[in-house]
Amino acid sequence: MQPVAAFRRILSPNHLRTMATATSNAEATAKIIDGTALAKSIRSDVAARIKSMQEKFPRFQPQLAIVQAGERPDSSTYVRMKAKAAEEVGIKFRHITIPAETTVEDVVDVVQKLNSDENVSGILVQLPLGDHVKADGERLVTEAISPEKDVDGFHAYNIGHLSSRASVPLFAPCTPSAVVRLLESTGVPIAGTNTVVLGRSDIVGSPVASMLRNRDATVTQCHSRTKNIESIVKNADIVVSAIGKPEFVKGSWLKPGAVVIDVGINYIPDSTKKSGQRLVGDIEFSSALEVASYITPVPGGVGPMTVAMLMDNTLQSAVRLWEKSRERKIKPLKLNILENVPSDIEIAMAQTPKPVAHLAQEIGILPDELESYGKYKAKVDLSLLKRLEHRKDGKYIIVSGITPTPLGEGKSTTTIGLAQALGAELGRPAFACVRQPSQGPTFGIKGGAAGGGYSQVIPMDEFNLHLTGDIHAVTAANNLLAAALDARIFHEGTQSDKALYSRLVPSKKGKREFAPLMFKRLKKLGIDKTDPNSLTPEEITRFARLDVDLNTITWNRVLDTNDRFLRKITIGQNSTEQGHERVTGFDIAVASECMAILALTTSLGDMRERLGAMVVATSKQGDPITADDLGVAGSLAVLMKDAIKPNLMQTLQGTPVFVHAGPFANIAHGNSSILADRVALKLAGTEEGDGPERVGYVLTEGGFGADMGMEKFCNIKCRVSGLKPDATVIVATTRALKMHGGGPDVTPGKPLHDTYTKEDLVTLKEGCKNLAKHIENSRKFGVKAIVAINQFSSDTPAELELVRQEALSAGADAAVVSNHWAEGGAGARALAEAVIAICEGPSDFKFLYDVNLPIENKIDIIAKEIYGADGIELSEAARTQVDTYTRQGYSNLPICMAKTQYSFSHDPKLKGVPTGFTLPIRSVRLSAGAGFLYPILGDMQTMPGLGTRPGFWEVGLDPESGRVIGLF
Repeated sequence: MQPVAAFRRILSPNHLRTMATATSNAEATAKIIDGTALAKSIRSDVAARIKSMQEKFPRFQPQLAIVQAGERPDSSTYVRMKAKAAEEVGIKFRHITIPAETTVEDVVDVVQKLNSDENVSGILVQLPLGDHVKADGERLVTEAISPEKDVDGFHAYNIGHLSSRASVPLFAPCTPSAVVRLLESTGVPIAGTNTVVLGRSDIVGSPVASMLRNRDATVTQCHSRTKNIESIVKNADIVVSAIGKPEFVKGSWLKPGAVVIDVGINYIPDSTKKSGQRLVGDIEFSSALEVASYITPVPGGVGPMTVAMLMDNTLQSAVRLWEKSRERKIKPLKLNILENVPSDIEIAMAQTPKPVAHLAQEIGILPDELESYGKYKAKVDLSLLKRLEHRKDGKYIIVSGITPTPLGEGKSTTTIGLAQALGAELGRPAFACVRQPSQGPTFGIKGGAAGGGYSQVIPMDEFNLHLTGDIHAVTAANNLLAAALDARIFHEGTQSDKALYSRLVPSKKGKREFAPLMFKRLKKLGIDKTDPNSLTPEEITRFARLDVDLNTITWNRVLDTNDRFLRKITIGQNSTEQGHERVTGFDIAVASECMAILALTTSLGDMRERLGAMVVATSKQGDPITADDLGVAGSLAVLMKDAIKPNLMQTLQGTPVFVHAGPFANIAHGNSSILADRVALKLAGTEEGDGPERVGYVLTEGGFGADMGMEKFCNIKCRVSGLKPDATVIVATTRALKMHGGGPDVTPGKPLHDTYTKEDLVTLKEGCKNLAKHIENSRKFGVKAIVAINQFSSDTPAELELVRQEALSAGADAAVVSNHWAEGGAGARALAEAVIAICEGPSDFKFLYDVNLPIENKIDIIAKEIYGADGIELSEAARTQVDTYTRQGYSNLPICMAKTQYSFSHDPKLKGVPTGFTLPIRSVRLSAGAGFLYPILGDMQTMPGLGTRPGFWEVGLDPESGRVIGLF
């Protein structure tokens, strides 16, 4: 907005001296306060401060946005003056012009867009807006500007704080600030003076009175209805006039030696001027010059200073917003630690999460980038990646573990506990990235993926159930493709070529056109035609008939429930299907290639292409049949368009957690999404100029042992993402290591054998060989290894020290005992400090194999190097599949081994570090869209089953509160 003290031209100091000589006699005593020179000094200082900031932070760039309605000549002049000053000091200037008749509501919309634009430091709306906008409308516009960007200082928030002695505004109005700076330049003390302010406008009079009062002046504020103004002015040590009346105050009114600041801008007739008028202030300059000690001229006094103070305010705003954007200050939630640790759900329900919008603000997510799903969970828009693309990524740590046992290793618990330690205890930006749990294990095996004890994701019931519906979206997409495939097989089997083509490319209003996706199939077939009527009969047959070889169909339907009786089913038994029966089956939803794609995609466009590339079968001619061939890929992308956005939740201590995707690690690649990791790495990242103390940490969890989730993370996920891990955390427990050392089997419902509850160093040391193998495997990827010894209450000091020493002897960079289950983040503080120390310096990450090697060779490398096998043995079916995929051009894909998680081998009974075995490869499947081949070892099932006593027995609702009970 335009301060009333703005002016049209700035006079030079020589001009000022000439004017003073011409308008006063030789006895004049007043010193002219040179606003032009002081303004130049302020602008020079602003320019120097901007340059200094940019030398340290090259991306720092203040920006002033001015909104102007219409083309009023005076408004355009004022805008040009501000633009020139901004250019001089290095502030980027943005001029938004809108029609003169723009409504208040539309102006407010423009302002709100500028509020949300992080590149804009200051916003100013040039007044007046037009004759149709009255005072109340101008106030609505004023109030629409964010107080943080109100560089004019006119927002009620800033004016209110200006009037209070107990607070300081974000910005003081520019003209009043100019008045104060001009007064201070004289060296005359303000405190204790009798000061008269003429005028009571919200723009100058009232705020300048407040500012002088706050500097301990005794202020009398006069206005149009004040009586005896002359006598009041006569007693003033300082006179500030912003009354808007030309030459209203005469020299005879002034107290000898008074300091006079003239804010007025008034035009009076003057026939000697080309324009026919002359600019004067509220003070009669010629007579005041003989009485005052200091006086500002008009022009050349307050005017140029107002613009200079606007530049100063804009810089202040830019610095404040810059620092705010870099704060990332998490306000931790307090834990009520009990000695006897309650159940997981009791702990989770006892904690009140912070609103997800507050958490998002703390970590630097903008309101427009957040899509809330209730109070405590939200999706994050991928536009954040573009906004923060300039940042250097934070440190990247993959959390893995030893080979799992029924006793549990606490990998998820460690991931969350370590995130709490880094974020809540050490104050570092820290993000956990975990997968969304499937309802299969949630209601089957009694165990979730939210962590445990005092290291959990909350709300844990929402985390373990529907969350934001991503798994349902994957299920819908997968099953739409299955339905499309079977429908196409049916229609091809019941129609002639001509009828089939006519229905695929129907005539509409006498015209036939290919659907956009059909051109992709035409190109694949080598048909370079765009007119459906121009295809030959042979081309029509090739285009319309996919000719699916029923024996090669690999696409199953999916369900997010452990339902063993759907592993093998017969479909098409109704008479309407005319005998088109076939045997198929269901997989669990998280085993779907759609889920693998969700986890591995890098953008919405990339996801669309991957979904289209999914191969569902082979034609009778030996060609791969894709979702694009079926014409359904666009619809699959639509079903998953929201699922692609990572979900934001929090730990028990209020640190951020991204929950996204849920591929199984014994069937698929077992990692949360690349997109969640990338978003977290940018939020944890640093600006050019930041010190190492600002580096944040991203902990992404790989499913099951390091031979499963970590190996696939390195060989598959990192190939797609281009990201390099800085370290791996391998989680181990004394109990699990004892089982690998030959400890007795564990039977559900029976007490643990003494081996697991009492000290047994011999069994434990033998089991440490499993840990050593995982450390060795980590080293093969060039990744630093940190062993987290997840402590149990029954562990003895000797046992914990034995594991620590064995880990270090096996080549671990650090081995730390951690008690986060019982103590939360505080219990993992030493582990967090080790992670920070070990992650210093660059990553030496490397892949295990070259993807261009033959398929069988890549499988063999994983079998020998990671599992310790003597070799592999492909079944006849697997060898045929390998030959087919090689012929079809898929041999250069990485390998995703589908095997038991309970052993390095294919046999879950072989604990520790088995040797002397050969891996049987039952079959090899293709995930062309996800971008990997997955050999299936032994008796691996892609649909789990429910046990005799599933976990759903305990789950229910409290009818009074509606809370979930019995869930873990």
